[in-house]
This record gives sequence, structure tokens and C-alpha cells, in this order.
Amino acid sequence: MTKALFKIEEVEAGYQSPVIGPMSFTLQRSEVVGIWGPNGSGKSTILRALTGSARVFGGRIERSPGMKLAYQQQHPVRLPVMPIRGSEFLRFMHAQCEPPPARLAALLDQRIDRLSGGQFQLLCIWACLAGDADVVLLDEPTNNLDPANMTILTEILHDGPAGRSVLVVSHEHDFLATACSRVLEVG
Repeated sequence: MTKALFKIEEVEAGYQSPVIGPMSFTLQRSEVVGIWGPNGSGKSTILRALTGSARVFGGRIERSPGMKLAYQQQHPVRLPVMPIRGSEFLRFMHAQCEPPPARLAALLDQRIDRLSGGQFQLLCIWACLAGDADVVLLDEPTNNLDPANMTILTEILHDGPAGRSVLVVSHEHDFLATACSRVLEVG
């Protein structure tokens, strides 16, 4: 068996005090794992613990040596005026390891500030997936997505760059069941 990229053992995480845990799981290479639970159950906090921006009160997080991480927050920042095209945005984000799927290619020639919220969300997710990260953390990636864009997101997660592991946090159980190889429940 290959060494896990992340090994989480009995982790309790939060800010002033624990809001989630104890939680245990592993993330292997090329796995797409979902974390499901109601709003406020600590799903985002576990991602922040993995990035080092939430406090770990107990347990242990092991990272594979040299592992590169990409993190997509719930609400990607977009300025009201962003006169750059999608292709320039991907270049700026160092997301040139993989060409985007055909369903996203149309966004490459459009200005970022003229994309819908869902289109921008998909472009940001692709920027994480097409970079050189070994593990991509997606926090509520279905925000701003209509059903058609949720289908595109599911396709991207299934057919995205090979070798990439993804940890997806969502309160949308049906989406996770379709998009992920396994789903962990919190709360």
C-alpha cells in the first residue's frame, strides 16, 4: 500500500476551542474524498487545520514529505474590475500543467470580471487542479453553481489531472456522493 498523503489521527481542531473532532482519516494519491455535514459542523475548520490556519488541540496530522497543497476557499476573491482574461488568470495562478477541459475552454478568452459567479468559481477550482499541487482542498465548491455548473464540477473532479488528490467539503450530500470516491460524515 502506498504512503498516505495526509494521515489525520483523532484530530480536534478549532480556534479558541475545538469545533470538530476527534476525526481520523487518510487521503491517498488520486483519491477524491468528501467531508459532509451540516453548516457549522466544522467541515471548513478541518481544512484550515490541514493548512495550518486553525489550531489543532489534540491528535496528529501527518503530511507526506514534500507534498504540495492548493486551497480553494468558499468565496474566491474577485475584484469588481478585473480586466484580465481567463487564460491570463490561469497563467498568473501557475495553472498551466494541464489544459482545461473543453467545457471550460470558452472561459479562457473572457474577462474575469464578466464571468458569472459560477463560471469564476469553476475557473478558480481548475486553477487549483491544474497547478502542481499533490493535494487540492476545496471548501464548499458548489457555492454559486447552478445545476449545469455542478455537473461540470463533478466531471472536472472525475476526469481532472491524474495523480491529484482532492479533499472536498460540502453540505450537499448528493453532490459528494456523485463526485467523490468516498464520503466522511461530521457533526
